[in-house]
Amino acid sequence: MTLSLSDYRQLAAFRHQLRLFLHFSESQAREHGLEPQQHQALLALKGMPEGRRPTIGDLAERLLLRHHTTVELVNRLESAGLVRRRPGTEDRREILLHLTAKGSRKLASLSVAHQEELRIKGPELALALGGFLRQSAPPEVL
Repeated sequence: MTLSLSDYRQLAAFRHQLRLFLHFSESQAREHGLEPQQHQALLALKGMPEGRRPTIGDLAERLLLRHHTTVELVNRLESAGLVRRRPGTEDRREILLHLTAKGSRKLASLSVAHQEELRIKGPELALALGGFLRQSAPPEVL
């Protein structure tokens, strides 16, 4: 498949909009005293899909991290009082991760800011994605 100049422009516009949002997100995390990866971990734990258990393994999968890297991340979150580990109720060998009240407050504050940013900038992101999809998708998908 050969890409046209228009294809490259659409990809670049979409990537630019993604990067703008990620920059906002990273800046907000730091303003709230968190590293961006810590914010992502809190959000992943709170927003874990139904049927998934908030374990180190599931968190690693959601964040696209290796297990040992996720353990270190959770250790830092636990030291900061943002998460705690608890044995599973069905299998006491299983360790489940839970946000503390402090972690929940930080995440709520960050999430409100992110929702507001998406309300403002979301249309530009959707426009960039929509332009790419219109050029790439078969007619029956649109």
